[in-house]
Amino acid sequence: MVVGVYGLGRFGAFWATLLARRFTVIGHNRTPRGTVPDGVTLVGLDQLAEAETIFLCTAISATEAVLNELSPLLKSGTTVIDTCSVKMYPVELMKRILPESVHILGSHPMFGPDSAGNGIRGLPIILSPVRAPDSVNLYWENQFRDMQLTVHTMTPEAHDREAAYTQGITHFIGRVLKDLELKPSAIGTLGYRKLLEVMEQTCNDPWQLFVDLQRFNPYTGEMRSQLRGAVDRIVEHFSDPARG
Repeated sequence: MVVGVYGLGRFGAFWATLLARRFTVIGHNRTPRGTVPDGVTLVGLDQLAEAETIFLCTAISATEAVLNELSPLLKSGTTVIDTCSVKMYPVELMKRILPESVHILGSHPMFGPDSAGNGIRGLPIILSPVRAPDSVNLYWENQFRDMQLTVHTMTPEAHDREAAYTQGITHFIGRVLKDLELKPSAIGTLGYRKLLEVMEQTCNDPWQLFVDLQRFNPYTGEMRSQLRGAVDRIVEHFSDPARG
């Protein structure tokens, strides 16, 4: 099978290299690249659209523009799979913009180059079937299982609600720690070193990913509000001895 990857940034290049172990992979990037991921052939947009399956590995905020660019070129029966860290927003865009003859599957590989530094075995990937024959959904579920990933099937809404309190809060805390300019310390405890690891891992990702995670997941606003309330409640204990 020829698999296309639209978007060869940090995650897209990583994902394309993984797929190239199993498929013939062609890739397209909107901006010129200095290096090409191992096992991937760079192609123009017209040639990318000929792939049997196309993974979208672009920024969440770029999804609409990319779909509008790609949609007129797709042939009937093509499968388009997004890899966005939110699901409701890109799924609705794919349903609205892509032709009815194009199969749609939502996915979220919940790892990246840093968290997969020791391999991808056992790491989670979310699948959200949208508009595709059962055979297509089952094919990709089996492919991901064969890659030794742990597959979870969820609706886009269930994904976003849970991810706001897992991935969303992790990235938010990591950026807050970065803003505090925390540094390694000779007397740092294990807990402190773990906080630095969270900061480093989340802040290695592009700033745009962090912003998009907060903007396009409809449940992250609720998460931030609850986090702020929890901080305020804890702080109140220091000013009110009776609550100690």
